[in-house]
Amino acid sequence: MRKVAVVTDSNSGMMGNENIDGLFVIPMPFIINDRTYYENVDLTREDFFKFLEEGADVHTSQPILEDITNLWKKVLEEYDEIVHIPMSSGLSGSCETATMLAQKFDGKVRVVNNQRISVTMYRSVLDALSLIKAGKSAEEIGQILEDDKFNSSIYIMLDTLYYLKKGGRITKSAAALGSLLHIKPVLQIQGEKLDAFAKVRTLSKGKEVMLKAIESDITKRFGGSYNKEKLVFGVAHTKNYDKALELKEELLAIYPEAEVDFQPLPLSIACHIGPGTLGVACTKRLEI
Repeated sequence: MRKVAVVTDSNSGMMGNENIDGLFVIPMPFIINDRTYYENVDLTREDFFKFLEEGADVHTSQPILEDITNLWKKVLEEYDEIVHIPMSSGLSGSCETATMLAQKFDGKVRVVNNQRISVTMYRSVLDALSLIKAGKSAEEIGQILEDDKFNSSIYIMLDTLYYLKKGGRITKSAAALGSLLHIKPVLQIQGEKLDAFAKVRTLSKGKEVMLKAIESDITKRFGGSYNKEKLVFGVAHTKNYDKALELKEELLAIYPEAEVDFQPLPLSIACHIGPGTLGVACTKRLEI
C-alpha cells in the first residue's frame, strides 16, 4: 500500500503544531505595511487584529511557489503521494497555482478543489486523513472530496461594513447607509463563492437567521432530520470568542448530541470582514 500524506494551509484552521502523522501545514503569507508575515509563525492573531484596527495596509497573499514545492519535495522523501488541500478556488488563486505546480510532480501530488474554507476545510483535512487510514490512494481521496464539495454550508454575520468598504467589495455610500441603519450583513459560503445572504440589525436576529438557515440546509440539502452520524457542525469567529462560545451552546441546545468544530476564522477571511464576526457551519459526514 502506498504511503500518502496530506498537505494543507492555515486557511483550514490547522496551526501546523498538531503533531498528526502525515499532516503538513503551509502558513499563509500576509503583506502588512510592505513586510511579509506568516500566519502562526511570526504573525499571531492578536498582532494581526492590532494591525487591522490601527489601519495598517494589510493584504492577503498566496503562498510562495518555492515554499509549496520545497515542502512537497521534502514530504515525498518519506511518502509516496500527497493529497494537497488548499482553500476554495472561488476565494483564492492558491488552488489553481497548486494545480499548475503539481503537473511537474509526475502524478505524485493530487490537488483537491473541493471549495472549502475554515471549519469545513478543517473537516476535509480530517476526512482525508481517515481515508488514508482506510487505504485510499491520493487520487481516490481527491475524487471523493471533490464529489462531496457541495455538502457543506457556512453562514457568517459581520459586525461592521468598514472592512468590506476598505477592500472595495461595497461602495462607500452603501457602507455609510448600512452603518447609519446599523445593518449587520449575513454572508454565505456554499461552494466556491462568498455571497450576501441576509441583512439584520441585531446580534440575536443574526444568530436566529444563521441557525434557521442551517436547519433549512439539514432539511432540504442534507437528507432530512438531524443525525449525529451523518452531520457535523462548526462555529467560527473573528476576535469574538465569548459570543462564539454562546452560539456554540445555542447550537448544542438545538442539537444536543452534535459534534461541533470550534475555531477562529482564518486570517485570510478576517482581513476582508474584520473583527467581531460570528459564523456557523454544517457539513455532511463522509461515509468511510
